[in-house]
Amino acid sequence: MSLDVESIRRDFPILGTKMNGKPLVYLDSAATSQKPIQVIDAVSDYYKGYNANIHRGIYKIAEKATEDYIGSKGDLAKLVGAGSYREIVYVRNATEAINVVALSYGSANVGKGDRILISKMEHHSNIVPWQMLAKRKGAILDYIEIEDGARIDMSDYKEKLEKEPKIVSFTHASNVLGTINNAKKMTQMAHSAGAAVLVDGAQSAPHLPINLKDIGCDFFVLSGHKMLAPSGIGALIAKEDILEKMEPVYGGGDMIRTVSFEKSTWNELPWKFEAGTQNIEGGIGMGAAARYLLKLGMENVRAHERAITEYALKRLEELEYVTVYGPGIKDIVSRVGVVAFKIDGVHSHDAAAVFDSEGIAIRSGHHCAMPLVREIIDETSVSRMSFYIYNRDDEVDSAIDAIGLAKEKFGRAPR
Repeated sequence: MSLDVESIRRDFPILGTKMNGKPLVYLDSAATSQKPIQVIDAVSDYYKGYNANIHRGIYKIAEKATEDYIGSKGDLAKLVGAGSYREIVYVRNATEAINVVALSYGSANVGKGDRILISKMEHHSNIVPWQMLAKRKGAILDYIEIEDGARIDMSDYKEKLEKEPKIVSFTHASNVLGTINNAKKMTQMAHSAGAAVLVDGAQSAPHLPINLKDIGCDFFVLSGHKMLAPSGIGALIAKEDILEKMEPVYGGGDMIRTVSFEKSTWNELPWKFEAGTQNIEGGIGMGAAARYLLKLGMENVRAHERAITEYALKRLEELEYVTVYGPGIKDIVSRVGVVAFKIDGVHSHDAAAVFDSEGIAIRSGHHCAMPLVREIIDETSVSRMSFYIYNRDDEVDSAIDAIGLAKEKFGRAPR
């Protein structure tokens, strides 16, 4: 099956708007996705029809709010192949999820001289929490090298696993290179070395069929706002036995079973990690987003994005003054719909300004992956287009035209 993109586009009200007087072409879904009316309505219906706190009220609208909030975790579990809603902890975003793992599991299991292993293609969210943990515990943070400027060096990974790290954490799909890492194989290798594994799924959960039971990682994190859900809702998905042993990071209401002046005991999973009133509308929106993607079928989502990304790479190949980063067309199976590029002689911010004048939204900068951009790509700033279920080939054509305009306006001969 293929996606009916025109039908999908009708679900997204913002795509009918204009930017700078021109029809909006949105090519920045790696930063945040647009929201379908089904998600917008789900949040609106909650506020208009049954706004109440969850878990506490013994009255009809509170019971419905509780039911829909918990039910959303079931929908998300189906989408990513998690065991049950008990394995899903709602947080603000993937960043907070990684921090929770570092603060709880990391603090309990990493000591002085122990090693933590991550890759050199990580988003800052999967670097900084481990740097902080290593500093706090006197541990050593190692980095897996990148080969050919595009993929994890598996030989280096194998070699560094021989040092027996306690935690291995890596991105499933790079937000700059677009590279899809073999999460299952890397997890198996890390487990054989005795490490716990965290997979950053911020860029994979919206775009790829995910089966966490098959991948086998201990922790998987995602951000709802990148996969059609509202902002401020994300998930830490972890094996139930590990969550049972972990201490909560935040204390307060709803995460407790009992409280006395002397001590407290914790609630059952997953509530012991969700202190205070949760982002109820965000959870309900997450459920609506998961159902929307389930209806489309993630295999179809992947096929559409692969096709449009391949088309974009072919069009970019026609421009000899453009450098594209990450796996090439021949390795399209190893790339999500993220295309980072540089126009010779044009700063990425200048390029983005030209795109904006044409009604096209792209990203510019280091994309919260400063070490990757500076060390591996050897730039300070690059442009990035990213695609999703609502993008069409003619929008790629518009982007190619904008690149030409940027080159014409700002381009200088390369040094």
